Amino acid sequence: MKAYKSELMKRLTERGFLYQCTDEDGLDSAAAKGGLVGYIGFDCTAPSLHVGSLVQIMMLRHLQQAGGRPIVLMGGGTTKIGDPTDKDKSRPILTHEFIQKNKNGISQVFSKFLDFNDNDGAIMVDNADWLDKLGYIEFLRDMGVHFTVNRMVALESVKRRLEREQPMTFLEFNYSLLQSYDFVELNRRYGCALQLGGSDQWGNIVGGIDLTRRVEGNEVYGFTTPLITTASGGKMGKTAEGAMWLNSDPGWGADFVKSPYDYWQFWRNTEDADVGKFLRLFTDVSLPEIEELEALEGADVNLAKIRLANEATTLLHGVDAAKGAEETARKTFEEGSTAAGLPTYDLASLDGVSAVDAAVLAGLASSKGEARRHVKGGALKVNDVKVSDPFQALERSDLQDGVIKISVGKKRHALIRIS
Repeated sequence: MKAYKSELMKRLTERGFLYQCTDEDGLDSAAAKGGLVGYIGFDCTAPSLHVGSLVQIMMLRHLQQAGGRPIVLMGGGTTKIGDPTDKDKSRPILTHEFIQKNKNGISQVFSKFLDFNDNDGAIMVDNADWLDKLGYIEFLRDMGVHFTVNRMVALESVKRRLEREQPMTFLEFNYSLLQSYDFVELNRRYGCALQLGGSDQWGNIVGGIDLTRRVEGNEVYGFTTPLITTASGGKMGKTAEGAMWLNSDPGWGADFVKSPYDYWQFWRNTEDADVGKFLRLFTDVSLPEIEELEALEGADVNLAKIRLANEATTLLHGVDAAKGAEETARKTFEEGSTAAGLPTYDLASLDGVSAVDAAVLAGLASSKGEARRHVKGGALKVNDVKVSDPFQALERSDLQDGVIKISVGKKRHALIRIS
């Protein structure tokens, strides 16, 4: 592995974050001087981020731990257009109110991973602060001159649509200009010299670097991560039940939250071949410790998975939540207990509520159709007893210590309580 001078580049490369970099030596030198400012943008398309965004959040964390200053850029402005990258069709246009709600949901996660408290701490800004104020003619005159249609058409996101003869609106075509302009503004306001992102953002990042150099005359850099997949080829953060969301507050909607217990279980169920990689990417565990955990064999690999689950859950939900999830899992799977620490959902009444309804309410199935398929496959249980009838109703006699345990398979459980 290449020898780097800066703590940042050592961290990012040794832990598996590097995929592409516009100038490794230049970035290494800039980071070694200290005080490097870098950013990642997050569009507000949902009220929660999911595990797939953790790679980017962890990069900002490493930047801060290495003495740099991270900027979390909320895309309140760019979300109004929608990033066409890796999309085969246009995103739906979101209202201002919907974008603001999503922004509020997303923004709460970052304080778990970054320190915003002192004068040199992390910064959170919204690109709507400058994009909403741009005059169209003025922007085209000052920034449009630095872009050619030839180059924009060559962008992968544009080329793919054209090759498939799928429409791309002029609105979406402008996205890369606005994202590039974000880098200019952040360089002007905060001396930001680095944009980080996933590999799918390479074209947008290079565009921002080129525009910042042309307009401001400053040397800036880009760094992207590889697409993170599981050993079996699955997309990181996706499960059979949908995305593994980072928010846990039910106030953001059942479709966009996961309890600390579910989150812990997600990491505990990591494939054996992924444990070392995920410990490097998603925790602060030291590299020597990770190598020791990777060397475990047979049933002892479960110890490494539990360590991964505890470390990842502690970062997001705190040490008490991680310990509670581990204890709940132990009681559930080793002792067969209903375990009071399981996610609990309240109902005003059991009248007309079926086991299928309860599975959907508890987030164990995304729809009644999926819940019925679990019934057909023998996976849905009430108080550890298989449900054979998709219309089986919950009864007061099902209550045990005031709750009803709903399960899908051996590892996913929740409690239904009558409030």
